[in-house]
Amino acid sequence: MRRKGSLLRELPILVVVALVVSLLIKTFLVQFFYIPSGSMENTLQIKDRVAVNKLPFLSRNISRGDVVVFRDPAGWLPEISDTSSNKYISTLKTGLVAVGVLPNPAKQYLVKRVIGVAGDRIVCCDKAGLLTVNGYGITEPYIFEGNKPSEMNFDITVPKGKVWVMGDHRGASADSRYHQDDVNKGFVPLSRVTGRVVAVIWPFKNITYVPKIDVLK
Repeated sequence: MRRKGSLLRELPILVVVALVVSLLIKTFLVQFFYIPSGSMENTLQIKDRVAVNKLPFLSRNISRGDVVVFRDPAGWLPEISDTSSNKYISTLKTGLVAVGVLPNPAKQYLVKRVIGVAGDRIVCCDKAGLLTVNGYGITEPYIFEGNKPSEMNFDITVPKGKVWVMGDHRGASADSRYHQDDVNKGFVPLSRVTGRVVAVIWPFKNITYVPKIDVLK
């Protein structure tokens, strides 16, 4: 039988090992994020928590149709700060950020769908009102019901090392279309992409796998 004193001596080691494993998972495999807005409805709902596979980011293997989480590329979001005055809550949040349960508030994140990758020419819109990618009109089954593919006309070609992203709720998404005057001309550098959303993990009623949908295949 294991002595109580032995267990107490091992406990700090077990805690350290658990934290190291959590940090390794967060760094190389999976990270979790909270969805604060409706820009990806109905694929993702407000207050959903999603699991993000980081392997596509590490391999730079981001494809058309991927739903991705990325760090704000050029001031797309307003600055935020931790307004908590309780030092214990602040310490707890810092710990949860460190192990990957909460995202780092100093690095603001967005979630959108990749519409175009390097070399793609994307135009809105053809005579049928569809986006075209490399000359082909695409059908987008994920678009929020009642939305058009885009109310804004554009004609862009995605440069190397970047992607063009749009929200599935096109009428409520300030995506690449609205940031064409920034330093990246609305494109998101691959270096800013954290990974691909693979599943909704909470709330229970919304749990689902999130597939990639490449409409050119």
